[in-house]
Amino acid sequence: MTSAPPAESRRTNGRARPAEQPDGAAPGPRCHGLRVLAGHLRPQRGRMLAGLALGLLGSLLGLAQPMAAKQVMDTLGQGHPAAGPVIILSTSVVAGGLLAGLGHYVLDCSAESVVCTVRRRLTHLLPRLRVPVIEHTEPGDLIARVTSDTALLRRTAPQAVSAAVTGTLITAATVVMMALLDAVLLGVTLAVIAFVGLVVIVVSPRIGRATRHTQEAVGRMGAGLERTLGALRTVKAAGAEQRETAALHRAAEHARRTGIHAAAWEAVSATLSAVVLQACFLVVLGVGGARVTSGAIGVSTLVAFLLYLFALTPRIGQLVEGLGQLQIGAAAAVRIREAEALETEEAGAEEAGTEEADTVQPEGAGQPGRRSDGIGPRVPSPGSREQHQRPATVAFQRVQFTYRPGLPPAHRHISFTIPAGGITAIVGPSGAGKTTVFALIERFYEPDAGRVLLDGRDVRRWPLAELRAAIGYVEQDAPVLAGSLRDNLTLGTADATDEQIARVLRLTRLDTVTARLPHGLDAQVGHRGSRLSGGERQRLAVARALLRRPRLLLLDEATSQLDAANEAALRETIGDTARHTTVLVVAHRLSTVTTADRILVMEAGRVRALGTHAELMARDSLYAGLAGTQLIGPGS
Repeated sequence: MTSAPPAESRRTNGRARPAEQPDGAAPGPRCHGLRVLAGHLRPQRGRMLAGLALGLLGSLLGLAQPMAAKQVMDTLGQGHPAAGPVIILSTSVVAGGLLAGLGHYVLDCSAESVVCTVRRRLTHLLPRLRVPVIEHTEPGDLIARVTSDTALLRRTAPQAVSAAVTGTLITAATVVMMALLDAVLLGVTLAVIAFVGLVVIVVSPRIGRATRHTQEAVGRMGAGLERTLGALRTVKAAGAEQRETAALHRAAEHARRTGIHAAAWEAVSATLSAVVLQACFLVVLGVGGARVTSGAIGVSTLVAFLLYLFALTPRIGQLVEGLGQLQIGAAAAVRIREAEALETEEAGAEEAGTEEADTVQPEGAGQPGRRSDGIGPRVPSPGSREQHQRPATVAFQRVQFTYRPGLPPAHRHISFTIPAGGITAIVGPSGAGKTTVFALIERFYEPDAGRVLLDGRDVRRWPLAELRAAIGYVEQDAPVLAGSLRDNLTLGTADATDEQIARVLRLTRLDTVTARLPHGLDAQVGHRGSRLSGGERQRLAVARALLRRPRLLLLDEATSQLDAANEAALRETIGDTARHTTVLVVAHRLSTVTTADRILVMEAGRVRALGTHAELMARDSLYAGLAGTQLIGPGS
C-alpha cells in the first residue's frame, strides 16, 4: 500500500487525511481511553448534567429518609403523635423515587444521542475511507465497531458516569450523616470503604483491558463471518463448509475465552465488594449493639445508622460497578477512535476551480457534444458548473506505482496520451497493470512518482467529487448492492428522469429483464446481486455508468460474461457513446479490440506499443500473439 507524502496528506482537495476527531479526543493511538470517552460524551454534557442533577436530588431525598425514620421512632417512643414525621418520610420516599426515575430517563436519552452521533460519524467516515485502507482492514471488524462497540457506549457511558458521580457524592454525604450519628461506627465503616477503594484501583484497569480484548475477538469473528458469507457460493462449491465453520467456531471460542476473562475480573470486583460490605454490616451491628447496651447511643440512633449503612452498601456497589463500566466504555471508545483515525478521502467540491497552475491545453479539446437522448455528456447551461463538459483527455507522465512494499511495481514509469473521444482499448497479459490504470485515474490510489492528467490537469488537483462525477466506471466484477434494480441503476444519479432510465435500459437490453420481473425496476436483486446472472449484473453496471453521462467512461472487462448477441448490442451502444465521450476499455475479447480507435499494449507494468489493430499486428509480436489466441488476458 502506498501512502501520500506528508506534505500532500495535509491537502484538502482530495488527498488522504485523518478523519475528524470527536471533540476533546486527543490524537494518537496512545490517547487515554477515558479522555476519548469524555470526548464522545461532551456534546451531551448539558442533558447529562440535568439527568445527574435529578438523580442526585432523588438520592439526597433518600438520604433524608433514615433521619425521618429516626424522628418517627423517637416521637412514638415519647408517646406523641407521629403523623407529621410519617408524612415527611412518605413524601421523601415518593419524591425521591420519581426524581431518580426521571434522571434515569434523561440519562438514557442522552445515551441514545451519544450512540446516534457516533454511529452517524462512523457511517459517514467508512464509505470515504481510502481504498488501500479498506484493503488492509477487515470489514467485519469495522462493522463490529459501528454496532457492538457503540452498543457498549450506550450501555455504559452515561449511566456509568451517573453511577460514578452520584455514587461518590452520595457516599460522601452518607458518611457525613453517619458521622453526625456516631463516630465509632463511622470508623468501622470508613475502614471498609478504604478496602473497597483499593479493590477498585487494582481491578478496574484489568476490566478495561479484558473488555477491549473481548471486543477485538468479537471483531475478528465478525470479519470471519463476513468473509464466509461474502463468498458463500465458492465455499459451497469447494465443499469447504466444515473448514469455514471450524474457523468461525475457533473465533467464537476465542471470544468466549476473552469474555470469560473479562467476566472473571468483574466478578472479582463485585464479590469482594459484596463480601466486605456484608462483613461491615455484621461488625457494625455487633459494635452498635454493644454501644446500645452500654448506653452510649440509643436504639433509634443504631437503627438510623443501619439504615444509612443499608443505603451506603448499594451506593458503594454502584460506584464500583460504575467505575468498571467506565473502563468498558473507555475500551469501546478507544476502538471507535481507532476507526475514526483511519485515513479518508476529502471529496468536497469547495475547491473546484482552484489549483489551476497544473492545467495545460488538453489535446483534442472541442465544444461540448449536444445530444437529446440524455446518454451523452450533459449539456450544461451557460455559467453553470458543467459549462465545460466535453470528452476528456487522459495522459500518464512517467507514472511509477507499487501497491505495497515488497511487491514488484505495477507501473514502471509509464507514459501515454489518450485524446478526447473515441475508444481506446488496453490489452496485455495478466499482471501487465491494465486495471491499475483505471484505479489511478479514479484516484483509488496515488502514484509514487509521475503524474496522471485529466484534461491536462493533475488528478490530484481535482476535487474528488468533481473528478469522479466526470467518470463512469464499470469494474471487473460488476458489483451490485443489495436493494432494488432502481436503487442500483440510479446510484449517484438520483435526479435521473424516467425517460433517461428507460433509454439506458433499452440500450443495455435490461428492459427485457425488468419486463419479466413481477415488480420491474423495484424488484430486489439480493445480496450482492445474487438474483441476477453474471451478464445481467454487467449490463446493470454499464447502464449505471451510462446514466451518469460521463466525460470519460472506463470499462474493465465489461462484456466478459455476456453472450454474443448482448455483447454485440452493447458494443454498438459503446461505439455510439464514444462519439461524445472518451472510452477506455480493458479488453479480453478480440471483437472489442479490433473496433477500437487505438490500442494500448502493456506488459509487466510498461507501455509496449500504441496503435491500431492493423498497425500492431504488423509490428508488435506480443499483440499479434494475443490476438492470435482470440483472447486477451484478464486485466490487472
